[in-house]
Amino acid sequence: MTDDNQIFTVAIAGFGWWGKHIANRLVGHPTLKVAGIVEPVTDNHQGIIDLGLTAWTDLAEPCALDEVDAVILTTPNPLHEAQIMQVAGAGKHVFCEKPLGLTANSARRSVKACEDAGVQLGIGHERRFEPAMLALKKAIDAGELGTIMHAEAAFSHDKLIGVPANDWRTRKEVSPAAGMTAMGIHLSDLMISFFGPIRALHAFTASRSLGWETGDVVTVQMSFEAGMTATFSAILHTPHFIRMHVFGTEKWVEALNDSHPDTPDGIVRVLTSESGKPVVQKTYDWEDAVTFNLEAFAAAAQGRAPYPFTNEEMVHNIQVLEAIARSAELGQEVKLADI
Repeated sequence: MTDDNQIFTVAIAGFGWWGKHIANRLVGHPTLKVAGIVEPVTDNHQGIIDLGLTAWTDLAEPCALDEVDAVILTTPNPLHEAQIMQVAGAGKHVFCEKPLGLTANSARRSVKACEDAGVQLGIGHERRFEPAMLALKKAIDAGELGTIMHAEAAFSHDKLIGVPANDWRTRKEVSPAAGMTAMGIHLSDLMISFFGPIRALHAFTASRSLGWETGDVVTVQMSFEAGMTATFSAILHTPHFIRMHVFGTEKWVEALNDSHPDTPDGIVRVLTSESGKPVVQKTYDWEDAVTFNLEAFAAAAQGRAPYPFTNEEMVHNIQVLEAIARSAELGQEVKLADI
């Protein structure tokens, strides 16, 4: 495989919204080279060719090529486990867009397949790489906020409201708990990285405007093993809104993102408050966190640096997803130890 002086060559599986976004972000990258894209719908191949890339119809094709170091999966949620097994079985590193699976056991099987094959598993949670989130985690870890009391977060937009009524994103068995697999799962990942494992949660979903089977609103209340509590929400039909707010005994910190991770504009406003002092604002420019994550994945695959996600965190986040879907269906608290 590659080392730190060589190009890291990837194939992308899927040429939908996110596959196109990743392909376009990596155009001209100095070390990450896209060899081609797997797209079973041949009518979409011209768009791939227009990017100067090879168009394949079957995942087995790039998996058979020695020059391909890794495959990036941007495919529908139910395909992830089988495709991870296939890619890892071919000895390729695999980067999977979220969610890693739809059940905790599925995620566990995917992690084990990569461990058994000795390949690196990456996950598409780019928000950990945003400069404002890195600064917030550093402050939490350093104890600057004091004892963490509670956190609140939201990730909402209307980017998906035009998808067809029968699209996989609208179906409960494929995209459970409304906006969880599209947006909310990023928030649970951030909170796991900040505070550690979640002990129990209670989730609610609603269908307010889109008429989707899965719903268009999800809200979650959580308690963590470390003792703090948190809430978050994801709404599929509202103007863009991304917020993270952490309350400590010494300080609270709120981050507000002007734009989505796929939109290179706007700023992130970070407000910090201490008792008896004026609120301080700091701003961060938009940064390409998607590419930062892929660079970290490549560095880990090449043995140059540890990947910022542990396998245990990846599995735990799918435990959280499964618990949220179960709680919303049952209308009661779910303990993570039961998932």
